[in-house]
Amino acid sequence: MKINEIFYSLQGEGKWSGRPNIFIRTTGCNLRCSYCDTKYAYDDGKDMEIDDILREIKKYQCRYLCITGGEPLLQEDIDDLIKSLLKKKYFVIIETNGSKSIKNFIEYKHLIISLDIKCPTSEMHKKNRLDNIELIRKHDQIKFVIKNKDDYTYAKNIYYVYKPTCEVFFQPVWGRNPKKIAEWIISDGLNVRLNLQLHKLIWGLKKGV
Repeated sequence: MKINEIFYSLQGEGKWSGRPNIFIRTTGCNLRCSYCDTKYAYDDGKDMEIDDILREIKKYQCRYLCITGGEPLLQEDIDDLIKSLLKKKYFVIIETNGSKSIKNFIEYKHLIISLDIKCPTSEMHKKNRLDNIELIRKHDQIKFVIKNKDDYTYAKNIYYVYKPTCEVFFQPVWGRNPKKIAEWIISDGLNVRLNLQLHKLIWGLKKGV
């Protein structure tokens, strides 16, 4: 498995926002979003055996762990990593960009899947596998990254069509004022949560936090 970085910080997004997490960032992504903030994970990384990963994360006094990327589902042995982490009693969330099927991962009832649905300004929205939404379970989560009203309308329409039972997060592209998105959510009465990337509010664009 190719790993870009392993670090310990606060989770800045989603239902675990504000909670200390161990992060395992895999190398490689099949998308090229216009606003991507982890381009360094496209190619950089080193090969690690699962036992090496387990030894590395054991250094941290934390049971909450986020597998992110890049796109973790591109890793051939991602199943084995998830199984090993769950066996070790870690609470695990995996972040995926929504372009790969999550069908093989919903069998892990203690795994949280964080599904990113790309909006038009990402320039990758045609890569969405919207059938993934039908597989999402109540304890999972969905995220839309939003830059403008067109993105918001796109996300809102998907929300209305699929009616996901899990928590849904609307997140402004970093650097955009979240006020408008907040106003649109309130005006439409959407049962979603505004996500502000807590880690960036604290540390800015610093890597490894």
